[in-house]
Amino acid sequence: MERNDLTNPKKFEAFTKSRSRSVLIAAVLFFLAVPALLTGCTAKGHRLRADKTALSIIKKEQTRLLGKADDFSIEKPSDILRRRLLTEQELAVSGEKSLGTDALPKIPHWPEKKYPAVVTTPGEKLTVPADKKPLVINFTKALQIAAENSSDYQSQKETLFRSALTLDLNRNDYSLIAKLKGDSKLNANRAQSPTEKNLESGGNLGLNQTLKDGSKFAANLTFDLVNMLTPGKDRSKSISGDASITIPLLRGSKSYIHSENLTQAERNVMYAVWEFERYKKTFAVNIASNYFNVLRQIDQMENSAENYKNSIRSARRIRRLADSGRQTEIEVDQAVQNELLARNRWISAISQYDNRMDSFKQLLGLPPDAYIELDRSDLESLISYIETIVPKTGSEDVSETGGVIPPADTEIILKAPDRADVGPMELEERAAIELGLKNRLDLKVQEGKVFDAQRSVVIRADALGTELTFMGQASANDNDVDGKLSPKLGVYSALLSIDLPIERTAERKAYRESYISLESALRSFQRLEDDIKLSVRQSLRSMSEAREGLKIQNRAVSVALKRVDSTKKFFEAGRAQVRDLLEAEDALLSARNSLTSAVIDYRIAELDFQRNTELLEIDTNGLIKEFSQEGNNNAD
Repeated sequence: MERNDLTNPKKFEAFTKSRSRSVLIAAVLFFLAVPALLTGCTAKGHRLRADKTALSIIKKEQTRLLGKADDFSIEKPSDILRRRLLTEQELAVSGEKSLGTDALPKIPHWPEKKYPAVVTTPGEKLTVPADKKPLVINFTKALQIAAENSSDYQSQKETLFRSALTLDLNRNDYSLIAKLKGDSKLNANRAQSPTEKNLESGGNLGLNQTLKDGSKFAANLTFDLVNMLTPGKDRSKSISGDASITIPLLRGSKSYIHSENLTQAERNVMYAVWEFERYKKTFAVNIASNYFNVLRQIDQMENSAENYKNSIRSARRIRRLADSGRQTEIEVDQAVQNELLARNRWISAISQYDNRMDSFKQLLGLPPDAYIELDRSDLESLISYIETIVPKTGSEDVSETGGVIPPADTEIILKAPDRADVGPMELEERAAIELGLKNRLDLKVQEGKVFDAQRSVVIRADALGTELTFMGQASANDNDVDGKLSPKLGVYSALLSIDLPIERTAERKAYRESYISLESALRSFQRLEDDIKLSVRQSLRSMSEAREGLKIQNRAVSVALKRVDSTKKFFEAGRAQVRDLLEAEDALLSARNSLTSAVIDYRIAELDFQRNTELLEIDTNGLIKEFSQEGNNNAD
C-alpha cells in the first residue's frame, strides 16, 4: 500500500485541511493524556486515593450508626511508646523489624521511596525516664497506651478499613468504566525482495456500564493510527466502532438481585463499624481488669512482705523466750517453720507480680522487658471510690439477731443480701436486661445477618425462574470518502435468548439450603440474646456478691486485727500458745488480701456490667466514659 510522505509541506497542508481528521486526532490525544493526568500514574497517588475513599466511607458510617465519627486512621506513628522504650531504655531487639515498617531498609524496586514514612504522634507524649528508671503509668495512661500500641487493636482497625476498601471495589462495578489501550507493531517480510516493511499502530477506547438491574452497556472505538496520520486515497478502516447492550428480562432482572454483592458489601461495612465499636469497649474493660489485677498482686505482695516481717519478729521473740526457759524448742521450730512459710509466700507473691506485670505490658503492646511500674495510688483512689458506695462496716452483724446474743439453740434466721445499699450500676434486673437487648451492638450485627439470610432466600428463589435476555449489537467502520464513521452502513443485530427452568438442580439445592441458613442465623441471634441476658444477670450478681464481700471482708480485717492484738497480749502473759499467734497473723494476711480482692472485684463487675449492657463509651483516645444513672449520660 502506498504511503505518502508527511514531510512534504504541500501534502501535509492538504492533510490538515480535513476537519474530521483533525478533530479525531485531537480526541485521541485528549483521551491518551487525561487518564494519565487524573491517576497520576504513581503508586502513591493510588494509595492516597484508596485511603481517602475508605476513610470517607468509615466516617460516614460511624456518623450514621453511632452519631459520631472517630479520628480514624490506620497509619501507625513511628514514635509510639513501644518504640521509644526499645531505643531509650536500650532493650534487646533482633533488628530493624523490631522498630517499625519505616525503619525497614527498602528492598530493590520498592514503589514508594518515602513510604512508610516517619509519623509523629500529635499532642503530649509520655517522657521515658533516663538511666533505665521505671516509667510509672496510671490507669488513664494505660488505656491510651493500649489504643496506640496494641497490635490486636491495630488489627481490628485494619479489618474495618479493609471492609471499606471492599465496598469501594463493589461500587466501582456500577461506575462508568473507561479503558484505553494502544499497540504498535513493526513487520518485516524478508521473503520479499526488497524486504517489505510496514508499521501497524492502533488503539482502542472502550466504555462499559453495568446497572443495578443487571443491564450492561458497552461501546468500543478502534482506530488505526498509521491510516489516520497518512494522507492518501486509501483511508478506509482507519476507525471502527461497535456498541452492545444486554438486558435481563426475567431471572436476575430486579435491582435487588443483581446488586446483591454491593448491598452485602455496604452491610459488611455497617457490621464492621459496630464490631469495632464493640471491640473497643471489650478491649478497654480487659485493660481495666488486668490493670486492677496487677494492683491486686502488688497489694498481696506488700501484705506478704509485712506478714514475713511479722513472722521474723515472732520467731525472734519466741527464740528469746526459749532461751529464758519460758518456751519450748518445739514452739521455736513452729515459729521458724512459719517464718520460712512466710518467706516462701513473699517470694511467690513477687514472682506472681512479675509474671502478671509482664503479661500486662504485652497486653498494652509494650515489650515485656521494659521498665514500667503502675501508679499504686490508683488502688487508694479505688478504695476511696468503693467506700463511697459501701462504707466500712467493721462491726456490722450479718445475721438478724442484732447485738444481743441469743442462746445457741435459738432458731437461726439468715439475712439474705438486699438492695438497701446498692451501687449506682446495680439496676433492676429487667431494666438492665432491656438495656442490654436494646444497646448491644453485636446483637444488632446478628439481627442484620438474619436479614441477610432472608435476602438470600429471595435471591435463590429468583434463580429458579426462566431466564430471558435481550441482547443488541451495532458496529460501523469509516467510509472511503472522508474517513468518518457511517452508521447508515453499519451492521446491527438483536437477539432474544431464553433458558427455560427445566434443569435447576443446583439452584434447587441452593434455594433449600438458604432456608437452612436462615434457621441457623436465627438460632445464632436467639443464642446471643440469651447470652446477653445471662451476662447481664451474672454482672448484677457479681456486683451484689462483691458488695456483700466488702462488708464481710471489712469486718474480717477488723476481727483479724483485734485477734492479732489480743493474741499477742495473751501470748506475752503466757495464756496463749505460739500456734495461736501464728494462726492469727496468717488470718490477718488472708483478710487483707480478701478485702483488696473484694474492692477490685466490685470495680471490675461495674465495668463488666456497663460493657454487657453497652452503656460504656470509648472516646477517640481509648479512654472510658462511664454511664451515670443520675445524669443518664456518659462522663469520663
